[in-house]
Amino acid sequence: MRKLIDQRYVVRQNIIAVIGVCLSVYFSYHLIAGERSYLRLLSLQNQIAQSEETLAETRQSREALEQKVVMMRPGSISRDLLEEQARSKLGFRYPGEKTVILPKDKS
Repeated sequence: MRKLIDQRYVVRQNIIAVIGVCLSVYFSYHLIAGERSYLRLLSLQNQIAQSEETLAETRQSREALEQKVVMMRPGSISRDLLEEQARSKLGFRYPGEKTVILPKDKS
């Protein structure tokens, strides 16, 4: 009977420590691998960096297209751009000029 009382006393003494360890393990897990964890933060920062790169590329291509549109407006037509478009879209070329067709890169 005395052993049973001693065991209950030991359990009561250590219950706070056991609960503290369990809570520490629980919060540590969620700090590292949970939905709002450090690993998730790193993943989101990586996605943001990739999205910003894509945005910068898209802006550059848009600016290039806007520049071509400005050059094709009536009153400010660029003769070089007009000739380039006629050659590429319509297949025009000068007499005696040879056309070389290069294979496209697969990358």
